Amino acid sequence: MATASVLPERLYRLVPALDSLRNYGRGDARADVIAGLTVAAVAVPQAMAYAMIAGLPAEYGLYTAIVMTAVGALLDSSKQLINGPTNAISIAVLSAIGSIPGQDERIQAAVLLAFMVGSIQLGITLLRLGDLTRYISHSVIVGFTAGASMLLVLDQLKNLIGLQSMGGAHDHFLQRFWLTLSDGGPIHVETAAVGLGSIALVIALRWLKARTGSRLLPELLIVVGVMAVIVAWLGLDQRGVKVIGEIPAKLPPFGLPIFDAGLIREFGTSALAIALLGLLEAVAMAKAIAAQTRQKLDLNQQCLSEGLANFTGSFFQCIPGSGSLTRSAINQQAGAVTQWSGVVSAVAVALVILVFAPYARFVPRAALAGILMLTAWRMVDRHALAYHMRATRFDAVIVAATAFSAVAISIEFCVLIGVFMSFLLTVPRAGRMLLTEFVVSPEGNVHERLPEDEVCGRILIFGLEGELFFGATSALEMHLETIEERVMADTSVVVLRMKRLHNADAVGLALIDGFRERMAARGVRLVLCGVRKPLFETMKRTGLVARVGEGDVFLEQPVRQTSTLLAIRHAYELIPEPCPTCPRRDHAIRTRNLHYEI
Repeated sequence: MATASVLPERLYRLVPALDSLRNYGRGDARADVIAGLTVAAVAVPQAMAYAMIAGLPAEYGLYTAIVMTAVGALLDSSKQLINGPTNAISIAVLSAIGSIPGQDERIQAAVLLAFMVGSIQLGITLLRLGDLTRYISHSVIVGFTAGASMLLVLDQLKNLIGLQSMGGAHDHFLQRFWLTLSDGGPIHVETAAVGLGSIALVIALRWLKARTGSRLLPELLIVVGVMAVIVAWLGLDQRGVKVIGEIPAKLPPFGLPIFDAGLIREFGTSALAIALLGLLEAVAMAKAIAAQTRQKLDLNQQCLSEGLANFTGSFFQCIPGSGSLTRSAINQQAGAVTQWSGVVSAVAVALVILVFAPYARFVPRAALAGILMLTAWRMVDRHALAYHMRATRFDAVIVAATAFSAVAISIEFCVLIGVFMSFLLTVPRAGRMLLTEFVVSPEGNVHERLPEDEVCGRILIFGLEGELFFGATSALEMHLETIEERVMADTSVVVLRMKRLHNADAVGLALIDGFRERMAARGVRLVLCGVRKPLFETMKRTGLVARVGEGDVFLEQPVRQTSTLLAIRHAYELIPEPCPTCPRRDHAIRTRNLHYEI
């Protein structure tokens, strides 16, 4: 019985979508179906476009929007993230396989690349390296969202108003945008009417939904359907309004990737880069959604979902993918409650391929562009953006640099730049160390030294706080030099409190050992106190305990601050005669009556 009760809990943790069913209601199902259908309306044209960006036939993007979206949704820690083909990943895939001659060979290479990307991401999950994303500042997410929203607006403008761009798929989108404005010719009136009309209709339906208090009105789905009917009825596709076009009626077939040792060696670096980029994309988008929905993310589970989605997809002729910026935002804003909206989206894309191809082909790109424009506007948390820009200069720089690089360079580099700047912030902070001096008052109280406090010259008491690892080398050396400067000719003992030191490594302990040697050369005895058990064991393995003297090392005690008092009493025992500044000089206190003050 115990095993039976444990197994479902493990299954719930492994497949979060099943855990969502435990409190799943009819209203949740209705919301997820509406959101899933809305996402599917965008996923079909996007998947086809992204496959073509990668230099592959459109159906391979659709296969990815079915298999990877479904598998990712079942395993996602984020309840609204939608996986599948993405712009950034498709460009990276093109860079990896673009030089391979022959379409069939490129298809095989893309599928093999998906297998390698998934395998690398699964390896990252097994090593639990996904938790390293905790060190990415939330300012990166704010800047990422702002920059990606701006990119969406500029990239979809040509589809919204019907400008003809002369830029190619390999151009940066700013180049395409400039060519669109300079060489694209006049606005296409019918296309602009459809695009702007879609925006107006969505706003009107949202106003109606707010007035009626109804959450069930699928305004995005209604707009897509209405605009498709108008295009078909008026024959606008014959008058220059671009539609998503013919959809091949074929589901993804099962088949093993073709394993080619030469290609595996050739794709090693590219697969690693795409795997890392995919995880950063997915985690960044999941965090952006979680910041608004207040849901708790399991980052390692998120990495598992990305890895299994790519790995499984490679057996169904899928290309590499990741968490989608646009489809995830649409999913959230369409009212998705759980991961099952992603499953609904995958099923809907499959049905579109098999059943609704003659009707879905009339969906105008301008209507989808209008929806994406509104999505971009609602994606930006303006309160969070203003908050981070005002908080600190470093936060403002991260937000601005991430947002600017998203527009000026690319989405993948904007995330990498933000991560790099986060580490620039994290590493110096991790390497900070605080030095505190303590004194013993005539009343027997051990407390932090104030400027007016008299100091006993024979015994100096200091405390170090921070990380005792290589990153803190500079700060630790500076503090040890400060202590050495305080050591006078009559100083006999230096008490060093180490209770607040953590994560010691060989470099940090070597600096402490060097300090001990210099003190010994000057005839000063070093006493260590507050030493935690793990630190003591490390010091013992390196021989530092033996060199200091085990009698001069005081372990942290279960009673608060006891080790510090033990060390100070021991220091006074090493100096039997009081000095002119000794708190014991008038015999008003005894060392056994010492008290520690924080």
